[in-house]
Amino acid sequence: MAEGTVSVALRRLLAALPNLAGVIVITFVLTRALPGDPAAYFAGGAATQEAVNQVRQQLGLDRPLPEQFLRYVAALARGDFGTSLTTGQPVLQELVARLPASIELVLLALTLACAIALPLGVMAATRPGSWIDQLCRVVTTAGVSLPTFFTGLVLSYVFYFLLGWAPAPLGRLDPVFSPPPQVSGLYLIDALLVGDLPLWWACFKQLVLPTVTMALFVLAPIARMTRASMLQVLSSDFIRTARASGLSATTVRVRYALRNALLPVVTTLGMVFGFMLGSSVIIEKVFGWPGVGSYAIDALTASDYAPVQGFVLAMGVLFVLLNLGVDLLYTLIDPRITLDN
Repeated sequence: MAEGTVSVALRRLLAALPNLAGVIVITFVLTRALPGDPAAYFAGGAATQEAVNQVRQQLGLDRPLPEQFLRYVAALARGDFGTSLTTGQPVLQELVARLPASIELVLLALTLACAIALPLGVMAATRPGSWIDQLCRVVTTAGVSLPTFFTGLVLSYVFYFLLGWAPAPLGRLDPVFSPPPQVSGLYLIDALLVGDLPLWWACFKQLVLPTVTMALFVLAPIARMTRASMLQVLSSDFIRTARASGLSATTVRVRYALRNALLPVVTTLGMVFGFMLGSSVIIEKVFGWPGVGSYAIDALTASDYAPVQGFVLAMGVLFVLLNLGVDLLYTLIDPRITLDN
């Protein structure tokens, strides 16, 4: 059973290779089509045309596009994502260093969103038309309508500037603290591993505002899908049979209804998680968060091709792994489902 699951998972990963190849091609073409000349940017505003041409030659941008693409693919085959022109560091090294910051923020925000959205969606479905159903509608509408940058700025203004309850939105850790020894790259986990509770608390406080900002935005689709899926399951024949058999309302809702309603919710969670990773750039810029999103947007404004291409490729790989993880969750929720389905 386990060997069959592994083989199917490997086939799924191999089948995703053409998609990743398409991502590589599209990203390469789009970055070259963007306005701006990286050679002119790095040569400086006072550089002569001769100096700009020399920089372009050094960067290999004077070569035909097919040759540039073949060089890029050959470098990827060696595990070389290129070097960032703005920082002078290898792109892969910087992505690996910055990715834990983005993942920590996204995971904590998704956990908070699920802790609010799942119970809210279930209660709204079991009490249609009640005040809690109306509250669910208001929360989901507000979450979708308010832009994340606006929510982040308002929270920063109120809780940092006016009330002084939150620390300055300037990254993962207050400058008076030193980062914990890197084990997982996630500051909360690494601080716990060394048993430094004041450091853990400092890391947690920095996470509160960006986490709440992101959670408010993503809890809307989760709550909506939970409510819709629960309403559909609660109207099923087997639920009426369970109620007629004398089972308690809690048993019917949790053991029978919620479990069967989770499949579309898990699908939504997978989509939301991938969307959060790709769109965290706005929140990272608002709160000065040193994640891969802010790294990519800084490179994009400088027409620095390698980091942008590396970021998009990394997101593509994460999406493939995420889809596989969602399929595996299906098999845990409903054993009748296999990866072959």
